[in-house]
Amino acid sequence: MWKCFLTRTSRCFSTSAGNKALKWWDHVAPAPKDPINSVTEAFLADTSPTKINLGVGAYRDDEGKPVVLQCVREAEAKIAGCDFLGVGRESVSSAVSSKLVEESVKLVYGKNSDVIKEGRFAGVQALSGTGACRLFAEFQRRFYPESQIYMTDPTWSNHHNIWRDALVPERTFHYYHPDSKGLNFSALMDDVKNAPDGSFFLLHPCAHNPTGVDPTEEQWREISYLFKVKNHFPFFDMAYQGFASGDLDRDARSIRIFVEDGNLIGCAQSFAKNMGLYGHRVGCLNVLCNDAKQAVAIKSQLQQIARAMYSSPPVHGILLVSGILSDPNMKALWVQEVKVMANRIQNLRTTLRKSLEQLSSSLNWEHITNQVGMFCFSGLTPEQVDRLQRGFHIYMTLDGRMSMAGVTTGNVSYLANAIHEVTKFG
Repeated sequence: MWKCFLTRTSRCFSTSAGNKALKWWDHVAPAPKDPINSVTEAFLADTSPTKINLGVGAYRDDEGKPVVLQCVREAEAKIAGCDFLGVGRESVSSAVSSKLVEESVKLVYGKNSDVIKEGRFAGVQALSGTGACRLFAEFQRRFYPESQIYMTDPTWSNHHNIWRDALVPERTFHYYHPDSKGLNFSALMDDVKNAPDGSFFLLHPCAHNPTGVDPTEEQWREISYLFKVKNHFPFFDMAYQGFASGDLDRDARSIRIFVEDGNLIGCAQSFAKNMGLYGHRVGCLNVLCNDAKQAVAIKSQLQQIARAMYSSPPVHGILLVSGILSDPNMKALWVQEVKVMANRIQNLRTTLRKSLEQLSSSLNWEHITNQVGMFCFSGLTPEQVDRLQRGFHIYMTLDGRMSMAGVTTGNVSYLANAIHEVTKFG
């Protein structure tokens, strides 16, 4: 009976479709390649022994290898004997997630901050910094559907994708000055002033990606004051805390200035870089609120959005991070290791600049040491970047962004010579 029914039904659908079977997904074209992932793919396909990857923004040691921090090894050992897969794992996940948020916001506001004492923040664990940004973008669209987001020009390429997919219109504001290879502060302030009152701005609190250009503390104070006057909402994406100065508190100073001035803020945090946990996707989103009552309401909304996106996050990574942050000895070790990573990058900046100057380059390379953090916005043109790749097997994004983590004492002279060769004739 069923066979006859299916045969008749099939014949009916075939007839109604004009004897043409529906070809699902034929209209789907390949997505454009991510510019950073494309660099990695090209690097991996290169067989040259002298190849250098300056594309990925993840820390490497002086041999160019990924690093597992000692604090992470100790945290792994500490949780290895615990049974988190048995009965009650849901409550364990909830508890460690709450602990992660509790410890993470201390890195943002300071451990003795009134914000924390008064419970004036709504915080949730997120899937690294990207997930935290996406969660906030969705929150912004849901409760301010007519709003847009102002981003620095330039910004991390994935920021555009995140807010676009949340259906939040994007605008840019001046930030980088291509001539000075520093901050275009006056144009930045004009754009902040001319934006409609109550606008959303995406800011990098430290180690700006991709430029490595940060405002000074005094400039942050002026920016914060103008935000307060204009009633703008600053959303900070803090992916590289510790990498700008080697000091976690100093790298959060810009955010704390905004809070001191009475601004409400949002903040995305990532532990992918400063704990070397790129594959664990551990992050945090928090929104500063007027009072504890508002914080409860906003947290419930963030949790509801996250529930539809990914339900609950994996527990292993948050066990590592919350364990490190809540243990005084392991946290002290982490702080020390962050300083070591930041110092290595700062030292390689100095070496690269000195190497270029010793080659009698006619160009000014001061920006290499003036910029901070993981990236150097080199000023190289797309044509020069292409020549570096084809002639010297050196890989970076076409905008000239170099990940300084890929520079080592073993390849810095080769890199300097290659840059000198592609730039000496303009």
